[in-house]
Amino acid sequence: MSRDLVERIRQCPSLPTMPSVAVRILELTQSETADIAEIAKTISRDPALSSKILRTVNSSFYARNHRVSTISQALVILGLQSVKTLVLGFSLVGSLSGSAGKGFKHLTYWRHSVYSATAARTIVGRLKLVQQEECFLAALLMDIGMLVLDQVLGDEYGKIVQAAASHDRLAAAEQAALGLTHAQAAGLLAEQWKLPPVLAVPMAYHHAPAEVTDATLRTMAEVLGLASRCADVFVDDPAAEAIAEVRNTCRERHGMDEKAADALLDEIGKRTAEVAPLFEIGLASGAEYEAILKKANEALVNLTLQSQMEAAQLQQQNQQLQAAATRDSLTGLANRAHFESTLNAAFAAAQKQGRTMALLMLDLDRFKSVNDTHGHQAGDAVLKTVALLLKRAARKQDLAARYGGEEMALVMPDADRATAAKMAETIRLAISRLPVRMPDKTIHVTTSIGVAVLEPAVPFRDASQFLKAADLALYAAKHAGRNCVKVFSVKPAVASPAPPTQPAPAPTPVAV
Repeated sequence: MSRDLVERIRQCPSLPTMPSVAVRILELTQSETADIAEIAKTISRDPALSSKILRTVNSSFYARNHRVSTISQALVILGLQSVKTLVLGFSLVGSLSGSAGKGFKHLTYWRHSVYSATAARTIVGRLKLVQQEECFLAALLMDIGMLVLDQVLGDEYGKIVQAAASHDRLAAAEQAALGLTHAQAAGLLAEQWKLPPVLAVPMAYHHAPAEVTDATLRTMAEVLGLASRCADVFVDDPAAEAIAEVRNTCRERHGMDEKAADALLDEIGKRTAEVAPLFEIGLASGAEYEAILKKANEALVNLTLQSQMEAAQLQQQNQQLQAAATRDSLTGLANRAHFESTLNAAFAAAQKQGRTMALLMLDLDRFKSVNDTHGHQAGDAVLKTVALLLKRAARKQDLAARYGGEEMALVMPDADRATAAKMAETIRLAISRLPVRMPDKTIHVTTSIGVAVLEPAVPFRDASQFLKAADLALYAAKHAGRNCVKVFSVKPAVASPAPPTQPAPAPTPVAV
């Protein structure tokens, strides 16, 4: 928050002040021994305010069956909180609406405020929360920081408001340009007016409810944020983006489907049409939700299609990122990390279920001489060609991987000794017959393959021992002259008879 601007706001002589009747009502209602008669008497001293309150109480906004004719009666029937809300709302709006505008259109501001207030009260009613009156008043005043910044900055602030594409994006524009948002400015004024936290906190954080620690006040700030977006539906042109966001928020946060969200917006529009004249605020013609929705439908379809395309692109990007994290960039095979995690999981599952599995380790023969003789570009071409052959040879359930350098691997779940040996020989023979074509030459390579098989006769302790067995078999294939397949088997170690009280030594694995 900009300290310089905060200081300018606090020292501004033309800041809005709280009307004396509002100050007195706040004092009386915050007392533990609130005197209803004294409150009624204080309100009645202002005939214009009393008249507005009675008109509102008897309007369809409160849906009373019996007519209320006195402030005392209103206090008894509606309760202290409702009447206090009306007193503060009417007195503050009356005081503030007379201030001269400098940098932006005040009529639009007041329309947005009254739509927000009605929306907040309607949303709270739908959610069956108890803070209906507080949310109504807090929403009515939550954008008062715009008036504060207008008084302090004038045309400078007006340019920021005009540049913002919508009210919803105004806070970000203010933060970027001023280091302070209108919501934060509203919080400063609420502090100066000594408004209770139940009003001041939601006002100050309606654009950032997640920053509120108290659960009740955070919920109220969330309601105000949604109410502000509902107001955008009736004030913004075009309204499609606001409608889409209200529908989305209602679905994700409150479990409302599109039909319920539209019904909520329709009710807000109708109730605001009843409330606005009481605050002497004129609404724009054609502000009924049905007309707004009809006008916005084509844009909403486009927004839906755009959202679906963005979701598809995001899914594709996630898949690409996942592939990049698990694939070798040169060959397209699984990388070593993915190979090791798959081998560990497959080994554990095979051990637990008593099933067989095999592991093939391949090493291209004399690959260094390919790089030295033909260059690394030729070496890369060989690796890609062999990797493609290995990938095509693998069964659907197998995993082909690049283990490192010119070493590759094939994890084969549910493969016995005969299946693995046959697969290894097929791959070896195919590679030996595979021409790697370059622009100016054709290269031939061979491979040595080591095979390890998990079966009852060969009880490996863990996946690392299993991998070591395949590596030993590969070493045996290299030692036997290369371009061949060797399958790991176990030969008992030669040992003297063990004492009766000690177990016999474990078999020693050797490659054959």
